[in-house]
Amino acid sequence: MVTVEHLLILGDCIEVMEKMDDKSVDFIFTDPPYGHFNNDDDLAARREYVFGGKPGEKRPIANDGLDADALFRKAVDQFYRILKPGACVCCCCAGGGGRDVSYATWSLYIDEVLDFKHMIVWDKGPMGMGWHYRRSYELILVAQRQGAKCKWYDATNRIENIIRPGYKGIRKLIPGPENHPTEKPVNLVKHFMTLHTEPGDLVLDPFMGRGTTGVACEELGRNFIGIETDEYWYQKAKERIDCIKAQEVLE
Repeated sequence: MVTVEHLLILGDCIEVMEKMDDKSVDFIFTDPPYGHFNNDDDLAARREYVFGGKPGEKRPIANDGLDADALFRKAVDQFYRILKPGACVCCCCAGGGGRDVSYATWSLYIDEVLDFKHMIVWDKGPMGMGWHYRRSYELILVAQRQGAKCKWYDATNRIENIIRPGYKGIRKLIPGPENHPTEKPVNLVKHFMTLHTEPGDLVLDPFMGRGTTGVACEELGRNFIGIETDEYWYQKAKERIDCIKAQEVLE
C-alpha cells in the first residue's frame, strides 16, 4: 500500500512556491480565483443568506477581484519552474460571459510559459447561475511542462474533451453552508489525476480551498501539497482531510 504524505500550508502561494525545489512536482490541479468580484453583491457572494443566514452575510474569496489575473500570471511562472518535464497542470477556469473572460487571458498567459495542451469543457448540466445565457459549464485548462513526453496514463484512447453530466460520477456540486463557494466535486479532480499521475506522485494545489484536491490524493494514493491563504478554509481543509485519513485507519 502506498503511504500518502500530506503537507498543508497556510500562506501566500507565490511566496511558498518560490521556496519549492525546481522540477519537484508531478502534477498540479487547482481552482484559482476567477476575478468574479465574489465580494460584491452577486448571488455567489450572498450564498450565506441564500442558505438561511442573516441578510448581508457573505462568503468572500481571497483575491477574487482585479488582482486575480495578475496573481494567476505569477502562479504560472512558478508552475513552469516547479513542474517536472512532461508534467501537467489542470486549472479550472470560468466559462465565459460578463466578467468571465479569464478563459481567454489565462490561456494566453499559460501558452507564454508552458505548452498549452487543451481546454476541456465540464458540462455541469442545467441550470447554472447568470443572466440571459445561464452558466451551465466550466472549463479546465490543461498545459504541459516542456522537456519530456506528456505524462499520460490512460490506455483506452477514449478520453473526450467534454466531461458530460454523470461521467465517472462527476456531478455539479451546489455548495451548502459547509462548502467553499466555488468548491469542485472530488470526482472531477480524480478524473484528471488518474490521467496524468500514478500512485506515489506529488500533486500540488496552490489554491487549496476546502482541500478537494487533497481528498482526491488521499483516495488515489498520491502525495499532496496544498496551499491556502485564508485561515478559515485552511482549517476546514485540514479537518476534512484528517477525517478521511482517520476513517481509512479505522477501516
